[in-house]
Amino acid sequence: MKEKNDLTQGSVAKNLVFFAMPYLLSSFMQTFYGMADLFVVGLYNGSETTTAVSIGSQVMHMLTVIIMGFVMGTTVRIGQCVGARDGKAAARTVGTSALFFSVLAAAVTAALLLCTNPIVKVMLTPKEAVAETGLYLTICFAGVPFIMAYNVISGIFRGAGDSRSPMYFVAVACVTNIALDFVLIGVCGLGAAGAALGTVCGQAVSVAAALLVIRRRNLGFAVSRQDFRMDREVTGKILKVGTPVAMQDGLIQIAFIVITVIANSRGLIVSAAVGIVEKLIGFLFLVPSAFLSALSTITAQNMGADRADRARRSLYYSLAITVGWGLCCALYSQFLPHTLVGIFTRDTAVLTAGCDYLRSYAFDCVFAAVHFCFSGYFCGDQKSMVSFIHNITAIILVRIPGAWLASRMFPESLYPMGWAAPLGSLLSAVICVGFYWYYARSDRS
Repeated sequence: MKEKNDLTQGSVAKNLVFFAMPYLLSSFMQTFYGMADLFVVGLYNGSETTTAVSIGSQVMHMLTVIIMGFVMGTTVRIGQCVGARDGKAAARTVGTSALFFSVLAAAVTAALLLCTNPIVKVMLTPKEAVAETGLYLTICFAGVPFIMAYNVISGIFRGAGDSRSPMYFVAVACVTNIALDFVLIGVCGLGAAGAALGTVCGQAVSVAAALLVIRRRNLGFAVSRQDFRMDREVTGKILKVGTPVAMQDGLIQIAFIVITVIANSRGLIVSAAVGIVEKLIGFLFLVPSAFLSALSTITAQNMGADRADRARRSLYYSLAITVGWGLCCALYSQFLPHTLVGIFTRDTAVLTAGCDYLRSYAFDCVFAAVHFCFSGYFCGDQKSMVSFIHNITAIILVRIPGAWLASRMFPESLYPMGWAAPLGSLLSAVICVGFYWYYARSDRS
């Protein structure tokens, strides 16, 4: 009989979709309340505040995905232990993760608070938005322990095969954040500071809810006080998977930030347009991101149970779903981009620039879907270095130089610059397919 949260038995397609859906809904709510910040700020404030929140949220998004990358090590390790029916090893992973990430949270928070002003300068923030960007980041940096705690607890649940509980935690944060946005930004007139306070308070409430649930929820294995110690071997296994993922995600976000810096150097209109489209692309990427995360856990459990065939079939289903979604997004953005960009701005110049950028950038939804799925599969199989290799190659050879050249050669439009991302993802997809073919041949020989 199939046990609860066991992803090694039953229908492969059903397991994949049912496990990925809570991931998708969680990601949707996280992106939604990030977009809500931008929407409410745009409703009550001018382009300066919109730019501040856009730049600040991009920095915070980069930080969050790096944290999630490290936590992926915990999720995959627990998934492998659960698949192998090794409850003691899973419990040790939980305890070690709790201590390791607590120390990491304290160090990261202190470092970021000391570096707030340099970060604002590195982003080439337009002078009209410098003050509010700095204030936004200072408040958000103080909330880093909550971001770390939420992601670690969610990673533990997901590794154990429960993707629903983290969805509920995000729902709590989403409702809290949006309610506070209207109060702090609309009623109190706090601008970017209000958006940051709403985000941090939402995360704090979410963590409180997560801590209450994890004390009462049965994970499928028992965790005792003795498990809360720094186990060097377990830490090494977590970092073996998590470090390459964190590095690749960080480099991807740095590439996005470099592109933002290039846009910022062209003035407030272009800066605002690029910021809005980045938010939209983040929304469109929800489906492939959800399947990447779900596939990593499913692959980990099945590899732990010596069911590699099920992991491969999960990969194929993921590719079919996410590439289909990407094609729909790309086609819609060719004909009706104003219906998306227009949600966040009433400025005609910003709308025109944003539509040009979205038309070309939207093709990234197709190519990124391919390498997202392969990245999830490789991470679950403890080959996360592959993800790092294809991403750093695409960033160095295509994304950054492509965006810079397009900006210099075509300063009158953002359309050429938007092609840098999808062309980079195309290269990543080709590399992923190559590695998959290589490993498949090695396994047969």
